[in-house]
Amino acid sequence: MKLASRVGRIAPSPTLAMAATAKAMAAQGIDVVDFSTGEPDFDTPDSVKAAAEAAIRAGFTKYTPSSGTEELRGAVVDKLQHELGLRYEKSQVLISCGAKHSLYNVAEALLEAGDEIIIPTPYWVSYSDQALLNDATAVLLPTKEEEGYAIDAEELERLITPRTKAILVNSPCNPTGATYGRATLEAIAAIALRHDLLVISDEIYEKIVYDGTVHVSIATLGADIAARTVIINGVSKAYAMTGWRIGYAAGPRELIAAMGNVQSQSTSNPCSISQKAAVAALRDGGAFTERMVVEFDRRRRVIVEGLNAIRGVSCRMPTGAFYAFPNVSGVLGRRGPDGVVKTPTDLANYLLNTAHIAVVPGEPFGSQAHVRLSYATGMETITRGLERLDKALARLT
Repeated sequence: MKLASRVGRIAPSPTLAMAATAKAMAAQGIDVVDFSTGEPDFDTPDSVKAAAEAAIRAGFTKYTPSSGTEELRGAVVDKLQHELGLRYEKSQVLISCGAKHSLYNVAEALLEAGDEIIIPTPYWVSYSDQALLNDATAVLLPTKEEEGYAIDAEELERLITPRTKAILVNSPCNPTGATYGRATLEAIAAIALRHDLLVISDEIYEKIVYDGTVHVSIATLGADIAARTVIINGVSKAYAMTGWRIGYAAGPRELIAAMGNVQSQSTSNPCSISQKAAVAALRDGGAFTERMVVEFDRRRRVIVEGLNAIRGVSCRMPTGAFYAFPNVSGVLGRRGPDGVVKTPTDLANYLLNTAHIAVVPGEPFGSQAHVRLSYATGMETITRGLERLDKALARLT
Protein backbone atom coordinates (compact mmCIF):
# COMPACT_ATOMS: atom_id res chain seq x y z
CA MET A 1 0.00 0.00 0.00
CA LYS A 2 1.33 3.43 -0.91
CA LEU A 3 0.63 5.91 1.86
CA ALA A 4 0.45 9.67 1.48
CA SER A 5 3.91 11.22 1.54
CA ARG A 6 2.89 13.56 4.37
CA VAL A 7 2.79 10.74 6.93
CA GLY A 8 6.45 10.01 6.24
CA ARG A 9 7.41 13.49 7.40
CA ILE A 10 6.30 12.96 10.98
CA ALA A 11 6.78 10.53 13.85
CA PRO A 12 4.37 9.47 16.59
CA SER A 13 4.22 11.83 19.55
CA PRO A 14 7.24 10.89 21.72
CA THR A 15 5.52 12.02 24.91
CA LEU A 16 2.52 9.78 24.28
CA ALA A 17 4.79 6.94 23.15
CA MET A 18 6.87 7.08 26.33
CA ALA A 19 3.76 7.29 28.49
CA ALA A 20 2.27 4.28 26.70
CA THR A 21 5.48 2.28 27.18
CA ALA A 22 5.56 3.14 30.88
CA LYS A 23 1.91 2.10 31.29
CA ALA A 24 2.53 -1.17 29.44
CA MET A 25 5.48 -1.97 31.71
CA ALA A 26 3.41 -1.15 34.78
CA ALA A 27 0.67 -3.46 33.52
CA GLN A 28 3.26 -6.25 33.48
CA GLY A 29 3.96 -5.65 37.15
CA ILE A 30 7.11 -3.57 36.68
CA ASP A 31 7.54 -0.73 39.17
CA VAL A 32 7.96 2.23 36.82
CA VAL A 33 8.48 5.79 38.07
CA ASP A 34 6.69 7.72 35.37
CA PHE A 35 7.75 11.32 34.77
CA SER A 36 6.57 11.30 31.16
CA THR A 37 2.90 12.20 31.34
CA GLY A 38 1.89 15.83 30.90
CA GLU A 39 -1.36 15.70 32.82
CA PRO A 40 -2.33 16.63 36.36
CA ASP A 41 -2.64 13.68 38.75
CA PHE A 42 -5.56 15.43 40.48
CA ASP A 43 -9.08 14.20 39.90
CA THR A 44 -11.49 16.37 37.95
CA PRO A 45 -13.46 18.66 40.33
CA ASP A 46 -16.69 17.19 41.67
CA SER A 47 -18.73 20.14 40.37
CA VAL A 48 -17.49 19.43 36.85
CA LYS A 49 -18.32 15.74 37.10
CA ALA A 50 -21.75 16.63 38.49
CA ALA A 51 -22.41 18.84 35.46
CA ALA A 52 -21.52 15.95 33.17
CA GLU A 53 -23.76 13.55 35.09
CA ALA A 54 -26.62 16.03 34.90
CA ALA A 55 -26.10 16.33 31.15
CA ILE A 56 -26.33 12.57 30.75
CA ARG A 57 -29.48 12.34 32.86
CA ALA A 58 -31.04 15.17 30.86
CA GLY A 59 -30.33 13.38 27.61
CA PHE A 60 -27.78 15.93 26.40
CA THR A 61 -26.12 13.20 24.35
CA LYS A 62 -26.77 14.26 20.76
CA TYR A 63 -24.87 16.28 18.20
CA THR A 64 -24.21 19.91 19.04
CA PRO A 65 -23.26 22.64 16.56
CA SER A 66 -19.94 21.57 15.06
CA SER A 67 -18.16 24.65 16.42
CA GLY A 68 -19.43 24.05 19.96
CA THR A 69 -22.48 24.94 21.97
CA GLU A 70 -23.65 28.51 22.36
CA GLU A 71 -23.37 28.04 26.12
CA LEU A 72 -19.71 26.99 26.10
CA ARG A 73 -18.67 29.58 23.55
CA GLY A 74 -20.40 32.14 25.73
CA ALA A 75 -18.50 30.89 28.78
CA VAL A 76 -15.23 31.32 26.87
CA VAL A 77 -16.25 34.84 25.81
CA ASP A 78 -17.03 35.70 29.44
CA LYS A 79 -13.76 34.18 30.66
CA LEU A 80 -11.63 36.13 28.20
CA GLN A 81 -13.39 39.39 29.01
CA HIS A 82 -13.35 38.92 32.79
CA GLU A 83 -9.77 37.64 33.08
CA LEU A 84 -8.00 39.38 30.18
CA GLY A 85 -10.24 42.31 29.31
CA LEU A 86 -10.61 40.98 25.77
CA ARG A 87 -13.91 41.33 23.94
CA TYR A 88 -14.93 38.58 21.53
CA GLU A 89 -18.21 37.58 19.98
CA LYS A 90 -19.26 33.94 20.01
CA SER A 91 -18.56 33.79 16.28
CA GLN A 92 -14.89 34.39 17.13
CA VAL A 93 -14.68 31.28 19.33
CA LEU A 94 -14.30 27.67 18.22
CA ILE A 95 -14.62 24.72 20.62
CA SER A 96 -12.53 21.70 19.60
CA CYS A 97 -11.47 18.27 20.86
CA GLY A 98 -8.61 19.58 22.97
CA ALA A 99 -6.09 22.40 22.53
CA LYS A 100 -4.00 20.17 20.24
CA HIS A 101 -7.01 19.90 17.95
CA SER A 102 -7.44 23.68 18.08
CA LEU A 103 -3.81 24.10 17.02
CA TYR A 104 -4.23 21.63 14.19
CA ASN A 105 -7.32 23.46 12.98
CA VAL A 106 -5.23 26.65 12.80
CA ALA A 107 -2.58 24.88 10.76
CA GLU A 108 -5.17 23.40 8.40
CA ALA A 109 -6.92 26.73 7.87
CA LEU A 110 -3.80 28.90 7.61
CA LEU A 111 -0.81 27.00 6.21
CA GLU A 112 -0.06 25.55 2.80
CA ALA A 113 2.90 24.53 0.67
CA GLY A 114 5.67 27.13 0.74
CA ASP A 115 4.50 28.83 3.95
CA GLU A 116 6.75 29.20 6.96
CA ILE A 117 5.88 29.41 10.66
CA ILE A 118 8.45 30.56 13.23
CA ILE A 119 8.63 28.44 16.39
CA PRO A 120 10.96 29.26 19.32
CA THR A 121 12.91 26.28 20.62
CA PRO A 122 12.70 24.27 22.80
CA TYR A 123 9.12 23.70 21.71
CA TRP A 124 6.22 21.35 22.25
CA VAL A 125 6.68 18.31 20.06
CA SER A 126 3.52 18.67 17.93
CA TYR A 127 4.04 22.22 16.67
CA SER A 128 6.51 21.39 13.91
CA ASP A 129 4.78 18.18 12.85
CA GLN A 130 1.44 19.95 12.49
CA ALA A 131 3.13 22.42 10.13
CA LEU A 132 4.70 19.57 8.17
CA LEU A 133 1.37 17.79 7.84
CA ASN A 134 0.07 20.88 6.09
CA ASP A 135 3.06 21.16 3.72
CA ALA A 136 4.52 24.17 5.52
CA THR A 137 8.00 24.64 6.98
CA ALA A 138 8.69 25.09 10.68
CA VAL A 139 11.47 27.67 11.04
CA LEU A 140 13.07 27.18 14.44
CA LEU A 141 14.20 30.13 16.56
CA PRO A 142 16.82 28.93 19.08
CA THR A 143 16.70 30.32 22.60
CA LYS A 144 19.37 29.94 25.29
CA GLU A 145 19.01 28.17 28.60
CA GLU A 146 21.39 30.58 30.30
CA GLU A 147 19.12 33.46 29.24
CA GLY A 148 16.00 31.81 30.61
CA TYR A 149 14.90 30.77 27.12
CA ALA A 150 14.08 34.38 26.31
CA ILE A 151 13.18 35.29 22.73
CA ASP A 152 15.68 37.63 21.06
CA ALA A 153 13.59 40.04 18.98
CA GLU A 154 16.43 40.76 16.56
CA GLU A 155 17.00 37.05 15.94
CA LEU A 156 13.27 36.61 15.44
CA GLU A 157 13.08 39.36 12.85
CA ARG A 158 16.08 37.97 10.97
CA LEU A 159 14.17 34.73 10.37
CA ILE A 160 11.24 36.43 8.68
CA THR A 161 10.98 35.96 4.92
CA PRO A 162 8.25 36.70 2.36
CA ARG A 163 7.02 33.17 3.05
CA THR A 164 6.55 33.69 6.80
CA LYS A 165 2.88 33.36 7.74
CA ALA A 166 2.86 33.17 11.54
CA ILE A 167 4.80 33.25 14.80
CA LEU A 168 3.95 30.73 17.49
CA VAL A 169 4.22 31.80 21.14
CA ASN A 170 3.86 29.34 24.04
CA SER A 171 3.89 30.90 27.50
CA PRO A 172 4.15 29.25 29.98
CA CYS A 173 6.22 26.92 27.85
CA ASN A 174 6.16 23.17 27.50
CA PRO A 175 8.85 21.82 28.00
CA THR A 176 10.97 24.54 29.67
CA GLY A 177 8.46 26.11 32.06
CA ALA A 178 9.65 29.54 30.89
CA THR A 179 7.27 32.48 30.76
CA TYR A 180 7.39 35.63 28.64
CA GLY A 181 6.99 39.03 30.24
CA ARG A 182 5.23 42.04 28.82
CA ALA A 183 8.37 43.59 27.28
CA THR A 184 9.18 40.43 25.32
CA LEU A 185 5.62 40.10 24.07
CA GLU A 186 5.52 43.77 23.09
CA ALA A 187 8.62 43.24 20.94
CA ILE A 188 7.05 40.18 19.30
CA ALA A 189 3.80 42.08 18.71
CA ALA A 190 5.65 44.96 17.05
CA ILE A 191 7.40 42.54 14.69
CA ALA A 192 4.17 40.70 13.87
CA LEU A 193 2.43 43.97 13.03
CA ARG A 194 5.35 45.29 11.01
CA HIS A 195 5.40 42.16 8.85
CA ASP A 196 1.64 41.49 8.80
CA LEU A 197 1.95 38.11 10.54
CA LEU A 198 -0.48 36.06 12.61
CA VAL A 199 0.49 35.26 16.19
CA ILE A 200 -0.61 31.85 17.48
CA SER A 201 -0.59 32.13 21.26
CA ASP A 202 -0.73 28.78 23.05
CA GLU A 203 -1.87 29.64 26.58
CA ILE A 204 -2.90 26.21 27.85
CA TYR A 205 -0.71 26.59 30.99
CA GLU A 206 -1.76 30.19 31.70
CA LYS A 207 -3.03 29.47 35.22
CA ILE A 208 -0.05 27.36 36.30
CA VAL A 209 2.51 30.02 37.25
CA TYR A 210 4.73 30.55 40.29
CA ASP A 211 6.80 33.06 42.27
CA GLY A 212 4.41 35.91 41.60
CA THR A 213 4.63 35.47 37.84
CA VAL A 214 1.68 37.06 36.05
CA HIS A 215 0.56 35.48 32.80
CA VAL A 216 0.37 38.05 30.00
CA SER A 217 -1.52 37.27 26.82
CA ILE A 218 -0.06 38.98 23.77
CA ALA A 219 -3.60 39.74 22.63
CA THR A 220 -4.00 42.16 25.56
CA LEU A 221 -1.29 44.50 24.25
CA GLY A 222 -3.57 46.47 21.94
CA ALA A 223 -6.40 46.22 19.45
CA ASP A 224 -4.03 45.89 16.48
CA ILE A 225 -2.22 42.82 17.79
CA ALA A 226 -5.44 41.32 19.19
CA ALA A 227 -6.80 41.40 15.63
CA ARG A 228 -3.79 39.38 14.47
CA THR A 229 -3.72 36.86 17.33
CA VAL A 230 -5.46 33.53 17.78
CA ILE A 231 -5.51 32.39 21.40
CA ILE A 232 -5.37 28.64 22.01
CA ASN A 233 -6.48 27.31 25.37
CA GLY A 234 -8.57 24.61 26.97
CA VAL A 235 -9.65 22.99 30.21
CA SER A 236 -7.28 20.03 30.34
CA LYS A 237 -4.41 21.41 32.43
CA ALA A 238 -6.06 23.99 34.68
CA TYR A 239 -8.97 21.75 35.70
CA ALA A 240 -7.44 18.25 35.47
CA MET A 241 -9.63 17.39 32.49
CA THR A 242 -7.16 15.92 30.00
CA GLY A 243 -9.43 13.01 29.06
CA TRP A 244 -12.49 15.20 28.52
CA ARG A 245 -10.90 16.63 25.33
CA ILE A 246 -12.11 20.20 25.24
CA GLY A 247 -9.99 23.03 23.85
CA TYR A 248 -10.86 26.32 22.27
CA ALA A 249 -9.56 29.02 19.96
CA ALA A 250 -10.46 32.71 19.96
CA GLY A 251 -9.36 35.07 17.25
CA PRO A 252 -10.11 36.79 13.95
CA ARG A 253 -13.60 35.95 12.73
CA GLU A 254 -12.46 34.92 9.23
CA LEU A 255 -9.86 32.50 10.59
CA ILE A 256 -12.20 31.03 13.21
CA ALA A 257 -14.86 30.49 10.56
CA ALA A 258 -12.36 28.68 8.34
CA MET A 259 -11.23 26.54 11.26
CA GLY A 260 -14.86 25.72 11.99
CA ASN A 261 -15.37 24.60 8.41
CA VAL A 262 -12.33 22.32 8.67
CA GLN A 263 -13.65 20.88 11.92
CA SER A 264 -17.13 20.33 10.49
CA GLN A 265 -15.61 18.03 7.86
CA SER A 266 -13.29 16.17 10.26
CA THR A 267 -14.50 15.59 13.81
CA SER A 268 -17.76 17.55 13.79
CA ASN A 269 -18.64 18.71 17.29
CA PRO A 270 -16.69 17.96 20.47
CA CYS A 271 -18.37 15.63 22.96
CA SER A 272 -21.66 17.13 24.11
CA ILE A 273 -21.23 15.94 27.71
CA SER A 274 -17.69 17.26 27.93
CA GLN A 275 -18.90 20.65 26.74
CA LYS A 276 -21.35 20.83 29.64
CA ALA A 277 -18.54 19.86 32.00
CA ALA A 278 -16.26 22.53 30.53
CA VAL A 279 -18.87 25.23 31.19
CA ALA A 280 -18.85 24.25 34.87
CA ALA A 281 -15.03 24.29 34.93
CA LEU A 282 -14.76 27.76 33.41
CA ARG A 283 -17.46 29.20 35.62
CA ASP A 284 -16.67 27.56 38.97
CA GLY A 285 -13.24 25.90 38.80
CA GLY A 286 -11.00 28.73 39.99
CA ALA A 287 -10.60 27.60 43.59
CA PHE A 288 -9.69 24.08 42.50
CA THR A 289 -6.98 25.41 40.18
CA GLU A 290 -5.50 27.58 42.91
CA ARG A 291 -5.21 24.61 45.29
CA MET A 292 -3.63 22.48 42.58
CA VAL A 293 -1.04 25.13 41.73
CA VAL A 294 -0.01 25.41 45.38
CA GLU A 295 0.78 21.69 45.37
CA PHE A 296 2.56 21.90 42.01
CA ASP A 297 4.70 24.67 43.45
CA ARG A 298 5.72 22.43 46.36
CA ARG A 299 6.63 19.62 43.99
CA ARG A 300 8.46 22.00 41.66
CA ARG A 301 10.87 23.03 44.36
CA VAL A 302 11.54 19.47 45.47
CA ILE A 303 12.19 18.09 41.99
CA VAL A 304 14.39 20.97 40.83
CA GLU A 305 16.45 20.97 44.02
CA GLY A 306 16.77 17.19 43.79
CA LEU A 307 17.89 17.31 40.16
CA ASN A 308 20.48 19.97 40.89
CA ALA A 309 21.91 17.76 43.64
CA ILE A 310 22.73 14.99 41.14
CA ARG A 311 26.24 15.05 39.68
CA GLY A 312 26.27 16.00 36.02
CA VAL A 313 22.71 17.42 36.04
CA SER A 314 21.59 21.04 36.23
CA CYS A 315 18.06 22.42 36.10
CA ARG A 316 16.61 25.92 35.95
CA MET A 317 13.68 26.70 38.21
CA PRO A 318 10.61 26.94 35.93
CA THR A 319 8.19 29.81 36.44
CA GLY A 320 5.22 28.08 34.84
CA ALA A 321 3.65 24.79 33.69
CA PHE A 322 4.57 21.55 35.51
CA TYR A 323 7.75 20.35 33.85
CA ALA A 324 11.39 20.26 34.85
CA PHE A 325 13.77 20.40 31.88
CA PRO A 326 17.17 19.42 33.28
CA ASN A 327 20.37 19.76 31.29
CA VAL A 328 21.98 16.31 31.24
CA SER A 329 24.98 17.10 29.04
CA GLY A 330 27.19 16.40 32.05
CA VAL A 331 26.30 12.71 31.97
CA LEU A 332 26.25 12.23 28.20
CA GLY A 333 29.32 10.41 26.95
CA ARG A 334 29.40 8.04 29.90
CA ARG A 335 29.10 4.32 29.37
CA GLY A 336 26.19 2.10 30.36
CA PRO A 337 25.57 -1.64 29.99
CA ASP A 338 24.62 -1.25 26.31
CA GLY A 339 27.39 1.16 25.34
CA VAL A 340 28.06 4.88 25.47
CA VAL A 341 25.09 7.09 26.34
CA LYS A 342 25.56 9.72 23.67
CA THR A 343 22.19 11.47 23.41
CA PRO A 344 19.15 12.33 25.53
CA THR A 345 17.32 9.49 23.75
CA ASP A 346 20.09 7.07 24.75
CA LEU A 347 19.77 8.30 28.31
CA ALA A 348 15.97 7.99 28.35
CA ASN A 349 16.25 4.42 27.07
CA TYR A 350 18.91 3.60 29.65
CA LEU A 351 16.79 4.99 32.48
CA LEU A 352 13.68 3.14 31.34
CA ASN A 353 15.35 -0.21 30.72
CA THR A 354 17.73 -0.38 33.67
CA ALA A 355 16.15 1.83 36.35
CA HIS A 356 12.49 1.80 35.26
CA ILE A 357 12.29 5.59 35.14
CA ALA A 358 10.26 7.14 32.31
CA VAL A 359 11.44 10.56 31.09
CA VAL A 360 11.00 12.17 27.67
CA PRO A 361 14.20 12.85 25.71
CA GLY A 362 14.95 16.37 24.58
CA GLU A 363 15.45 15.85 20.85
CA PRO A 364 11.75 16.03 19.86
CA PHE A 365 11.56 19.30 21.82
CA GLY A 366 14.52 20.68 19.86
CA SER A 367 17.28 20.04 22.44
CA GLN A 368 20.30 17.78 22.30
CA ALA A 369 21.13 18.35 25.96
CA HIS A 370 17.95 17.92 28.01
CA VAL A 371 15.25 15.53 29.14
CA ARG A 372 11.77 16.46 30.36
CA LEU A 373 10.26 15.34 33.65
CA SER A 374 6.68 16.09 34.60
CA TYR A 375 6.08 16.86 38.27
CA ALA A 376 2.33 16.52 37.85
CA THR A 377 2.61 13.40 39.93
CA GLY A 378 2.65 12.57 43.62
CA MET A 379 5.40 13.74 45.95
CA GLU A 380 6.22 10.15 46.89
CA THR A 381 6.77 9.34 43.24
CA ILE A 382 9.01 12.38 42.85
CA THR A 383 11.22 11.59 45.84
CA ARG A 384 11.45 7.90 44.93
CA GLY A 385 12.22 8.77 41.34
CA LEU A 386 14.96 11.21 42.29
CA GLU A 387 16.65 8.59 44.45
CA ARG A 388 16.43 6.06 41.66
CA LEU A 389 17.69 8.58 39.11
CA ASP A 390 20.69 9.51 41.24
CA LYS A 391 21.70 5.87 41.61
CA ALA A 392 21.15 5.11 37.91
CA LEU A 393 23.32 7.99 36.75
CA ALA A 394 26.03 7.11 39.28
CA ARG A 395 26.30 3.70 37.63
CA LEU A 396 27.32 5.27 34.32
CA THR A 397 31.10 5.29 33.95
